[in-house]
Amino acid sequence: MLIKFPHCLAIALLMSCSWSYGQIAEFDPVTDEMLGDPPPGEWLSWRGEQNSWGYSPLEQINTGNVNQLQLVWSWAMDDTGAGQAAPLIHNGVMFLPGPRGVIQALDAANGDLIWEYRPGITASIDGTERAISREALGAAAMPATAYAGVGRGVQKNIAIYGEMIYAATENASIVGIDARSGLLVWETRTADPALGYYYTAGPIIANGVLVTGITGCERYKDDLCFITGHNPQSGEELWRFATVAAPGTPEGDSWGDLPLQFRAGADSWQAGSYDPQKNLVYYGTAQAKPWARAVRGTDGDALYTNSTLALNPNTGELAWYYQHLPGETHDMDEVFETLLIDVGGRESIFKMGKLAILWQLDRQTGELIRATDIGYQTIVNVNPTSGNITYRDGMIPRIGQQIDMCPSTSGFKSWRAMAYSPQTSAVYVPITLNCELATFGPTERVLGGGGTGPVRRINYPHPQSDGNLGELLALDIPSGEVKWRYRQRAPINTAALTTAGGLVIVGDWNRYMYAFDAESGEKLWQTRVTTSAQGFPMTYMIDGKQYLALPVGVGGASWSSMLPRDLAPELTRPLNGNSIHVFALPD
Repeated sequence: MLIKFPHCLAIALLMSCSWSYGQIAEFDPVTDEMLGDPPPGEWLSWRGEQNSWGYSPLEQINTGNVNQLQLVWSWAMDDTGAGQAAPLIHNGVMFLPGPRGVIQALDAANGDLIWEYRPGITASIDGTERAISREALGAAAMPATAYAGVGRGVQKNIAIYGEMIYAATENASIVGIDARSGLLVWETRTADPALGYYYTAGPIIANGVLVTGITGCERYKDDLCFITGHNPQSGEELWRFATVAAPGTPEGDSWGDLPLQFRAGADSWQAGSYDPQKNLVYYGTAQAKPWARAVRGTDGDALYTNSTLALNPNTGELAWYYQHLPGETHDMDEVFETLLIDVGGRESIFKMGKLAILWQLDRQTGELIRATDIGYQTIVNVNPTSGNITYRDGMIPRIGQQIDMCPSTSGFKSWRAMAYSPQTSAVYVPITLNCELATFGPTERVLGGGGTGPVRRINYPHPQSDGNLGELLALDIPSGEVKWRYRQRAPINTAALTTAGGLVIVGDWNRYMYAFDAESGEKLWQTRVTTSAQGFPMTYMIDGKQYLALPVGVGGASWSSMLPRDLAPELTRPLNGNSIHVFALPD
């Protein structure tokens, strides 16, 4: 359903936000060329550039002076949901995604609010602001019956293109917002939230198309998970690719004889990457639901779950797929970020999922180049050259029988994205060291049933962890060898950021932010913030001054709730305080 709003109506409806404080006076439209090669100091994609490296070429803040960083400004965000913010920077403005669909435009030099978009509609009638429900105007409201899935309300990333900001919402809609004013231009519902659908990751821009993957695919229904392409000017849906192979379609028999309504999963809850030379977008998909094969009733590969997909952004046509874990049966996601890195003359993709296996694929064909098992997991054997996966003895779950597995269903790796540094030819991976005694239980195979587990969990520390939960792992890309490890009691709870200043930036559950020497692993700087570091750190430059932005948040699924509570109970954090903290060198 497409709802298009004018910027103003005769009765002066402000069709986008609870408050609109001002407008951005100077705004350069963002082009495809700018996204492919961002202006110096800007951060135009959720991981910096379309290759998703999480790397900044800025070097004013470096290994020699990072210990002089000082807080310049901070901003409190909403506490109505989990915070996992990935801000953008353009023309000196920070566009900050918050929980429950809130987006704010801030002066990136001092933190002053310029405008705020807040889902819901406010009318100014006779000088009095009055709330008007979405239902009253026929807009896409979230029904009270919508399933409150894990992560609902999270808004990881947004996109910028032309003179618009784009977001995907918890009510299964995509919205286009005027970047100058914060006013809603259009809203397109892609699915029925009453069936459980919602978004946690926002769109990316690929060759002028808005590409977005949906989540909330756990429950049984007469529908399938998908990735869509939309016209960024109008919100019109251009194509839809179903991430679950339906009966009678190519790869449909990989689900056996299960009817469509009992084929669940393959969510795309982390944003993708784009190669403009090949005109391909790369998206990961999550595992099949329910998690255990014995519970969901499949023996085959269950495509296209736990796969990397290469799609033409203009047509949605599948160029290739690679399934990392065929017939996955432990909740071992492979949905996460996709890094586009050229190694030894080979145009490659690098992925890592919950098992902490680093996958290198050919970017054009999807052919496996190498699978590097870090050696922490106890569930599968993987052939490093063929990628062939076999489950170890006794590791395929049976209903009601306990198995001992590393990692836990939380995984070693999660949404906290790894980053790449071209200076060191290494990736830097936030890891949580944990294992689990797991007992998978039955579920009812009826419409509305299904779900993820159920699974009864008893968490315990990884035998190699020395009692630590958190690890920052530096892996040499050409060789696959470990450069260094940093371990601590608290989980590393942010994505990693690398810079040309020779730095790696991360934050932890125990409210600390750190800067490390990317080459040696030496800790060079730390500071403490209001609650756990959480989200996607980034850096930018305004008027010759470099800033480092560090998001803070609550929520964060079992890495941030169950594991610290069970395995490091002496650590505590406040239960609210979504915010962002910005640092710079002294003048």
